[in-house]
Amino acid sequence: MKFEHLIEINDPLNPLIDTISHEQLWRGLVLRAESPKLFVPHLDECTIADRSETSFSRVQRYGDLVINDRVLLEYPHRVRVEVAAQGEISKSSLTMTIEEPQPDRLYVRFEYDDNHDAATDEANAMYDEFRRSAYQESDIDTIRVLRALAEEGRLDALLN
Repeated sequence: MKFEHLIEINDPLNPLIDTISHEQLWRGLVLRAESPKLFVPHLDECTIADRSETSFSRVQRYGDLVINDRVLLEYPHRVRVEVAAQGEISKSSLTMTIEEPQPDRLYVRFEYDDNHDAATDEANAMYDEFRRSAYQESDIDTIRVLRALAEEGRLDALLN
């Protein structure tokens, strides 16, 4: 299943929404990768290792399920999470890309790829529809949390 969607961050026509800067948005997406428990309440634990300026490895634990992945940071536009095949988990990825078609007009494109072929996608069509919906809701929640963190000033001092 390949799935992508776009979430608008700043809408200059809506005065009720505070404007988030590109840098705040970048910091928020990195924070989502570094501290996923802020965004995923049912995550039990996340450990980070092998950190460099452009990547790090994570081990996430959801009860008995353990997921090892690698986060790639492409400052200032893209955060990519790559999950290698492990146990019953197939290779997959999530890419979050900041798009700015006009100054201060920010969007985040979320792209999911479970690396399945067309036949597998067809067999999983109904299940994948539920996954798309869950991914989209999770991503909307991510932006909601980022907005709250920005409003509190918590994205201003990070990563400086």
